[in-house]
Amino acid sequence: MNLRDLSDAELAATLAVEAGRILKDVRETSGLEGKALGKAGDAAANAYLCETIRAARPEDGLLSEEEKDDTARCAMSRVWIVDPVDGTREYGERRSDWAVHVGLAVDGMATTGAVALPGLDDGVVLRSDVVEPLKPAAPTPRFLVSRTRPAKEAVAVAKAMGGELLEMGSAGAKAMAVVRGEAEIYLHSGGQYEWDNCAPVAVAQAYGLHCSRIDGSPLVYNREDTYLPDLLICRPKYADTVLGLVRGS
Repeated sequence: MNLRDLSDAELAATLAVEAGRILKDVRETSGLEGKALGKAGDAAANAYLCETIRAARPEDGLLSEEEKDDTARCAMSRVWIVDPVDGTREYGERRSDWAVHVGLAVDGMATTGAVALPGLDDGVVLRSDVVEPLKPAAPTPRFLVSRTRPAKEAVAVAKAMGGELLEMGSAGAKAMAVVRGEAEIYLHSGGQYEWDNCAPVAVAQAYGLHCSRIDGSPLVYNREDTYLPDLLICRPKYADTVLGLVRGS
């Protein structure tokens, strides 16, 4: 298979799936645990993703969490933004709630993405080009929050809306839980970087979900400063209420 012949979305999905396979192999054969396992998995998946993207799309820019940033990308229209292991702690602890992110930003917007969830039994990959109907929303809105650092805004908004808090690991796992109909709202304010949410946002937008900063402004990528501290991914019917409550908090 010549990866240069694939569409951007097909390439993103292929890379996410293969990186997930590499990560599972490292976890099963390395004999490592905890932080050492996370470090080894990150290195192996990052090497594969960066090498393959540069070979398949040599004219595009690249931003990876695990590689020194070349800010020459800021002058490029098309930039791949990847997180080889989103949820390194969960991966190192052999949990299921971690992800692989492969996203493409064009002129600062998350346009294409794939998020693999290799830790799940079915090894699912969510793609911006293969969209299924959303499952019916629960009567009571379910909020995804960190299992270790729940965002205070999410806790306050959930309380105001009579919502339920669901704890989960990585950002990608939480965002895809909304896509998969396992929750309705992912409100985060505890600090992230572009690689934490570019691919998830591309997928969530393709599914018709609301995606923005928590002040309602757009999520913009391929900036020199990659810090992108907050976001909201939710069912559209909840967006105005959530944003209003955040502004009033």
